[in-house]
Order: sequence, then structure tokens, then C-alpha cells
Amino acid sequence: MKVVALVSGGKDSCYAMMKCIQYGHEIVALANLIPADDATDELDSYMYQTVGHQIVVSYAKCMGLPLFRRRIQGSTRQAFLQDFFCAANCLIGFHRHHDLSYSMTPGDEVEDMFILLNEVKRHIPSVMAVSSGAIASDYQRLRVESICSRLGLVSLAYLWKQDQSFLLQEMIRNGIIAILVKVAAIGLNPSKHLGKEIVYMESHLHKLKELYGINVCGEGGEYETLTLDCSLFKATRLIFQLSQNARIVLDEFQIVLHSSDSIAPVGILHPLAFHLENKAEAISSNGVDEGSNVCQGNMDTVFEVQGNVQQEGEAASQFVAVSSKRPDVTKQEFKVSKTMKDNVFSISCWLQDSCKNSSDLQEDLEVVLMKIEALLVENGSSWENVLYIHLYIADMDEFAVANETYVRYITQEKCRYGVPSRSTIELPLLLVGLGRAYIEVLVANDLTKKVLHVQSISCWAPSCIGPYSQATLYNDILHMAGQLGLDPATMVLCEGGPVAELEQALENSEAVARSFNCSISTSAIVFVIYCSEAMEESERIVVQKKTETLLKQMKSHHAEGAKKSEVLDPNFLYVLVPDLPKRALVEIKPMFYTGEYLSAPSDHDKQYQSTGQGSWGFEYETLHDICLQKSVVYGKICTAILSVSEELAAKICSLTNDACPDNLESKGLIEEEQVIMIARFCIYRLNKVLLENNFSWDDVMNFRLYFTSSVNIRHGTLSRIFSDVFNEFAQMSQRIKVDAEPILNIVPVLGAGKYLSTLDDIFTCELIATKC
Repeated sequence: MKVVALVSGGKDSCYAMMKCIQYGHEIVALANLIPADDATDELDSYMYQTVGHQIVVSYAKCMGLPLFRRRIQGSTRQAFLQDFFCAANCLIGFHRHHDLSYSMTPGDEVEDMFILLNEVKRHIPSVMAVSSGAIASDYQRLRVESICSRLGLVSLAYLWKQDQSFLLQEMIRNGIIAILVKVAAIGLNPSKHLGKEIVYMESHLHKLKELYGINVCGEGGEYETLTLDCSLFKATRLIFQLSQNARIVLDEFQIVLHSSDSIAPVGILHPLAFHLENKAEAISSNGVDEGSNVCQGNMDTVFEVQGNVQQEGEAASQFVAVSSKRPDVTKQEFKVSKTMKDNVFSISCWLQDSCKNSSDLQEDLEVVLMKIEALLVENGSSWENVLYIHLYIADMDEFAVANETYVRYITQEKCRYGVPSRSTIELPLLLVGLGRAYIEVLVANDLTKKVLHVQSISCWAPSCIGPYSQATLYNDILHMAGQLGLDPATMVLCEGGPVAELEQALENSEAVARSFNCSISTSAIVFVIYCSEAMEESERIVVQKKTETLLKQMKSHHAEGAKKSEVLDPNFLYVLVPDLPKRALVEIKPMFYTGEYLSAPSDHDKQYQSTGQGSWGFEYETLHDICLQKSVVYGKICTAILSVSEELAAKICSLTNDACPDNLESKGLIEEEQVIMIARFCIYRLNKVLLENNFSWDDVMNFRLYFTSSVNIRHGTLSRIFSDVFNEFAQMSQRIKVDAEPILNIVPVLGAGKYLSTLDDIFTCELIATKC
């Protein structure tokens, strides 16, 4: 992509440009924001470094690129007013969520960036992306992403979440010569350290990190730098008729003391005189040459950008408003399920026999989204309350259509406290009599969720450009979006087949988990791994073994020093599906517990008493445990995965007076009476798990039934049978209230099971109950 680079003069923005070139992008312009008064060195800003701005103008000559500059007219006052009102709402009880997101605020200094980059786009329409040197500041990253979203640009933040010690070392190793131009931390002295190169400061900065915990790259405002030379500053290139000046030499400066605090004095370096000199030495392999991706077109032109925000021209990529012409929902036969938990529950919606009434995915998805929206309103909620969305579609070739429709209904404007996380999967919907779209949403009745939504492309984890986030935390449970084996820096599936994709997907999942101070190895409670049917059967065995090996290695590495009780043992489920986004072979969807490590309830504390009510005559057998995975987390969360294989189904059916027919053993048509017996067993066994661990059906947050489409049962038939069985159970137990909607979400798949090598379940129940 053609890139405009935001430059402050600091080491980070320069190294970010070098990383852009490394990943194949082309720098075509520079953009810089400066104080309104040339005599001012520093502004009271959380967004912009301005110390040394007098020298940044020379970057145009040093790089042979156009430099667009704008004098900052706004302030941070508007942003702080937003945060103040948010905090005030917290105090009076509206909500306790406090985020750093940004929306257009006239008079804010962020709007100066919008004007500046909008002008770059006007001059260079081919610009597609913006580079910034953000490392750890969500405040800065979110504002750059907001501006990029409004202008239809991609944010590139290749330094994001990288280890600062490693970054500093790499900057020095790759030839960045930068001096300290501001110090404001314990252990840094203006008279001693201002003007010193980072190569000579590296060991001292690491010592201060050990002593006082400072950020070695200065991300906490400990210091700021000014780059005088790097490999991007080109040498003489007569064939391009470029200026021969490429290195900045600071001739004279003065130290200005802002604070004489005895512990952490604050001072800045004010440049008085400098000149440029030719770089006679050859450019290193990391630098710029004739084949470089640094554009050599508009050499050393400096544009002074004036003007104000033009409201009418800013929405290049705003999500399109939903069309006033909506599909006729009265023609559709909707089906809905809803769990019964009060504070967090799931709602599912699908179309029965949609092919009789609709013509395409867009129409089916629109009517389902509209129905979900109406159901949310009925429950006193909105899209803002949604934590997670499972988007199931009938054909992954129509992913783009599905996404375009999705983003018209679920927008960042509707979700002020963060957009939901999402997993998109192709399922055999048409084979079981469903429409082309099927949605399941997890909803909270308050707005206390914490959302991680990084839209910038980085080396950290795959970006989420659009209204879906990497992960959502609510009541100590982290719901992570489905992770593919994407290389974060390029957003391309890694090569090497399913094992390579698996390793990368695990690495991506771990990166997201660490942002919430948890880990796959110690905090995962449920692990669902979707596999595409394009994966060869021989590869499935290898993938399963590799999964076990990798997780064992991660658990061994991360659990060192941790108490055994602090390492959770997750439930595993492999699900075979027709296709995944980007033709991926593997998608990982983990769920985590992030709360405190507590003592689990003792057997003495458990109130379970076995009763015959609702058991339909089932007696406990060892086989009932073999088919079950369960995990109870400190009495707060109960997860269970119940696998009904052909063998178990045959034994269940043999309990009736009629012998088990041969067709069950050959994956043929299963009779309705057999399905009823299987449904009763599933409800009986899951109820036993809940009662044994002091949970009830009112605590159930998610309840899914995966069934293989090869058993030739219509979705509607299966839904009716399980609903009737659950209602029968509720009447027998007299402990459960039954709502109008069934609580079970029934999901058709190609196969499922605890082991990818076999996938021999015909029915798989996944239940998650929580007291959180």
C-alpha cells in the first residue's frame, strides 16, 4: 500500500516507517503536526510530540518526500470533557465502564490530524494507509484509528505491543541515530542527558527500568527523542537529481528547564542552529536504494496545511446507513432460542425453510439481524449490550456480502463501549432446511464489558478493521473472537498447511489473552477448534497431536512458578465445518477465566442430592463419564461437553423395549423415538452435572447442540424434539420455569468430537453456566 507516515521527529515514528518498508509498503509522504507558534517547543498534549519540531522540516530533504505540516489549533480540553462526563456517570451509577475511544469533537486537537491527512489524500489520492509509531498508548492508537476510519485509510502500527527493550535494541542495531530532547523521569538529568544519543543511553535506561520500572522506550513520557540520521535518510542519488544533504547535524542548542524537581527534573532541548550534510557512505541493506519502497516522486516539498474540518467531505468510509427499503419479514418463518440467565444470556435466530421465500444471503441475513435487533429491544437491550456474535452462513464465497450487510446494522456508533467480538463459520444450513444466515448473540444486561478492538495492522495480533473486536471481557470471562492462522503484519494466512496455521492461530490467541493478563496455558476453560473439510483426514491426526504438544509446552512454560490450583484444565471440542474465512483450514475459539484464583467448594459444601425426578429411569454408568468433559472453576463457572457417539446412542436406545435398529449403526436415518431417548439422556446427564456442582438451569449462559448433517434429521424436527423433552423434564422436576422460546441453540455441522482424528459424535452438547 502507499503510505503517509506520521512523523514527530522521534525514533519510534522513524522505525515504524522502516517496518512499513520491510513489509512491502511504499512511503509516499510525511505528515507532521506542530505548535501554532514557532517559538513554542512543547504543547500540553497527550497526542503529539512537538519538541524538536524546528528540525523536522528537514525530513523532506533528507528523505526526498513531500512533507505536509499543520499548526495545531485544537486542544485536549474536549477529550477531557468527554472523559469527565463519563467519570461523572460512573459516580452516579449510570455505568462503570470507562473507555478511551474517540468520536469527532470540534475543537479537539485530534481534528487537526484529520484536516492534515485529508489534505494529503487530496494531493495524493493513491494513499491507502497511515503509519504511526504507537507502542503502548491506547489513547493515541484509538485516535489515529478513528481518523483513519473516517478517511477510509488503514492504520499501520508495526511497533504496537512490542517489547520495548527489544525495540530499543533493534532501533540502535538498524542505525537510528537519535538524541534525547526531553527528559522527565527519575534518574534522567536535563543537564547531563539531553543531547545524548540513544546508543549511549541504552544501558542507563535499562538500569532505570530495573530500579524504578521506567519504560525504556519512553512510552510513559520519561523522555523524547529527535532522529538526526537513519537508513531512510538517503545518500547522494544524482540519477534522481536529489539534494546531496541527507544527515542532520545539530550545531547549537540550549537546555530549557521546566521543573527543577530534585527527584525527577523536567527539561527540554531547544535547537538554535543545525545544518544538513551529505552522507558519503553507502546505504545499508536496511536503507533506501533505487528499488526501495520509499517514493522518490515529490522531493523535499513542504506543504503548509490550512483550513477547518469539512463535515460534508469527511465520511469516506463511514458505514452506510441501513436502507429504508427493508425486506418483508412477514414472509419469513423465524425460529428463536434464548437461555434463561438474567444478567447474561444468549439469543439465537434462524429462518426455517427460507429457500421458499427468499432469494439470497443478503435478504436472509438482513431479516435475521432485524429480528435479533427487535428481540434485543424486547429485552431492554441493544447492540451495545452484545458481547459476542456467532455468524453462521451457508456459503463462505458470500463472506463479503455477509460482511457488508453486517456492518450496516452493527456499527461503532451503535456500540459506544465497544463492538462485539465475532466468529464467522460456514455451516451446512441448507442441507437441514434452514435459511442462508443464522445468528447467535451473547447479551449482557449492563454495560460493564471491557472490549479490545485494535484496528491497526501490527506485528502483535491480527487486526479487526470494522465493527468486530478481538475479545470482550465480562464478569471475569473473556470471550475471544475466532483466531485464524494469519500473519499479523501482512494479514495473510501463513504457509505450511494446517499445522502452521494452528501454531500461528495459537500465537495470535496468546497475544490477545496477554492483553487481559491471562494465558491459554493457565486460564482457558473452553477450547473450540473449527476445522475445514478441506483438511485431509491424514492431516487431522497430525493437527490433533500438534495441538496437544503445543498446549503442553505452553502450559509447562507459563505455569512455572504457578500453583497447580491456578492452572485450569479446559474442555476441548473439534468441529468439522464446510469452510472458514479466507479459506483457512483451522480457526481457534477459546474462552478464558480472568478472575481471582479461589478455593474450589469442597464436597462437603455441595448440596447435591440425587433424586429420581426427571431421570426417565436412567441409572449411572461409567460410560456416562467417559462421554463427558466438565470443568468447574472455583464454583463460579461450570462448563460441560457431552459427546454422543453412535456407540453411546445405540446403548441409550437399547434401554427402550425396542432393540436398536441397524440404521443407527450405519449413520442412516434415525427414528424420532431414538432421538427422543438421546435427548432425554442429554438433559439427564447435563442436569446431573449442574446439580452436583450447585448450579441450576437458570445459571446457563450458553447451551448448544451440534449435530452432524449426515444423520438426515431436519433442523426443525430436532429443535422440536429437544424442546419437548426439556419441557417434559421441567414439568417432572418442578424446579424449572419454561419460557416461550427453547433454550437450546441447535447448530448443524459436518462432524464434532473430542478427538479430531475420529469426530464420531452424532450429537454434541456444549453447556456453559456461570454464577458471575
